[in-house]
Amino acid sequence: MSPPVISGALGTLARGFLVAVVGATLVVATTLPAAADDFPVSVVDDEGTSVMIDDFPERIISLSPAITEVLYALGAADRLVGGTDFDDYPAEAAELPDVATYNGVITEQVVALQPDLVLAAGNFFTPPDDIAVLRDLGYPVVVVYAPDVETVMSDIELIGESIGASEAAAAMTADLRTRLDTITAAATTGSTPRTFYELGAEPEIYGPAPDSFLADMIVRAGGDPVTTGDPAAWSIPLEELVVADPEVIVLGDAAYGTCPADVAGRAGWGGLTAVVEGDVRAVDDVPITRPGPRLAQGLASLARAIHPELELADYPPDLPMCDLDPR
Repeated sequence: MSPPVISGALGTLARGFLVAVVGATLVVATTLPAAADDFPVSVVDDEGTSVMIDDFPERIISLSPAITEVLYALGAADRLVGGTDFDDYPAEAAELPDVATYNGVITEQVVALQPDLVLAAGNFFTPPDDIAVLRDLGYPVVVVYAPDVETVMSDIELIGESIGASEAAAAMTADLRTRLDTITAAATTGSTPRTFYELGAEPEIYGPAPDSFLADMIVRAGGDPVTTGDPAAWSIPLEELVVADPEVIVLGDAAYGTCPADVAGRAGWGGLTAVVEGDVRAVDDVPITRPGPRLAQGLASLARAIHPELELADYPPDLPMCDLDPR
């Protein structure tokens, strides 16, 4: 099933996979050089496809902002020749030639850039037909998709193996796992409030599907995720949200102008426990929902939104997303 085309944070989440560190800054692994001697190499991607990469890839295309962030963090920026029109981190990634948009891959641009490796996003975020076309043209295409946090780690390592940076990727994931585990240990020592992460509220109410990457993040941040109830659905009727009665509402769509006061003013929302108790909090959605090397920063932000009393000395407080944000 293809994800809905909507604006707001759900659009950002989709584009984060379609088109995506550790801590608050990008970690560039330049101390562990890429290994050209590892090629040819055969990898199995997240869709179970065996992909042969004959030579050390000198010209790489990324079809996801998350993948782009991973490549920068692995020190492969000088080999990136194309990205997406949603690449925004680090800032220089926005200057890459765009070979993918929210509508799909621009095949002619890919051909013009002559890549020797394409890294794509699965679960329909890079259209399967586009992946098939690129493979028919002879390009090795490795597809990654993380349904949970642990798969983010294996995807970083898969990307590292595909580009000849296995040691750097292993070092990155070891450090990232330690940071994530430290945050989770701090966030899960007390209560686990029912938590709804709002990805958007128009034209429907959008939130995490069960057993999704975002639901996993909420659990790791010390919350009990309120989900859509259907792994194939990203929307939830207001009636079901009222029954679930979240104790915390996290506004992933704050970057699009949604603030706690807006939620309190919505018809039918005023009786929700989170609204009554003032536990509606705005966050910067991208580090939370983008499955890449800034994930520890995102988990820290989410944990503090669910547990505002939480102290995480290694992660500075987030800048307020709304003028009246109590943080």
